[in-house]
Amino acid sequence: MHVVLGVIGGSGVYDIDLDDARWESVSTPWGEPSDEIRRGRLEGVEIAFLPRHGRGHTLTPSDINYRANIYALKSIGVSDILSFSACGSLREELAPGCFVILDQFVDLTYKREKSFFGKGMVAHVSMAAPVSRRLGDFLEVGCKAEGINHHRGGTYITMEGPQFSSLAESLYYRAQGWDVIGMTNMPEAKLAREAEIPYATAAMVTDFDCWHAQHENVEVTPILEVLRANAERSKRLVRDVARRLGSERDDDDEGLDKVLDRAIITPPELRDPELLKKLEAITARALAGK
Repeated sequence: MHVVLGVIGGSGVYDIDLDDARWESVSTPWGEPSDEIRRGRLEGVEIAFLPRHGRGHTLTPSDINYRANIYALKSIGVSDILSFSACGSLREELAPGCFVILDQFVDLTYKREKSFFGKGMVAHVSMAAPVSRRLGDFLEVGCKAEGINHHRGGTYITMEGPQFSSLAESLYYRAQGWDVIGMTNMPEAKLAREAEIPYATAAMVTDFDCWHAQHENVEVTPILEVLRANAERSKRLVRDVARRLGSERDDDDEGLDKVLDRAIITPPELRDPELLKKLEAITARALAGK
């Protein structure tokens, strides 16, 4: 498989240095993505970078068109996605500046469209293991090589936002044993799974949420300083991962490239033609029997 590495930049990560770079507009049947896609190369690997909140941070977490973002990346041939997301820590040992390479999510959002599928074309993908172990390995090795403080493994709770947690909420989330909190990785990870794109997240800690008695409550101004430092680390990490990933790879060993083979349930004669048109980039491989 030809590798096109998709990179979704979260708060503070609005651009990325690439060779032969250009911004490209991509339209989708699900509406407009957050921004144009920055296309180019790093270490000989094709890169497609999308700023999740748009350049200038114009979109709240709830206003992001997650379906359009993932569909746009799929339609231009993205084979793997690295997500970078600012987050708050629910653990003493996960201090600001730490990159947490996640392995689980809890989705508490309620205002967002969470699937490409629906009436007339039903599919149920497994989210038991929501991130790519292979990409997580690349992130971990890259963090070590770049000297980035990191932690492998953790659960990210996705809240709706845009307000930060109340103290009661923060203490509750911490009591559940969850590790970090953010506003954007769901339904992004679910949609990437439906699109058969292996996905992994480096959650970039900016603060201790509001549970920590020795730290001030969460406010934007002090977070911005950490965001700037995290943005530089993330750019170095992308370059390292691209170099290790290479321009060609075998099919994903976890079967993530072909999850729809065991997820689509609606028989051909009952599928909605209009929805099938909207799903073209998502279902082309599976419906062709490849």
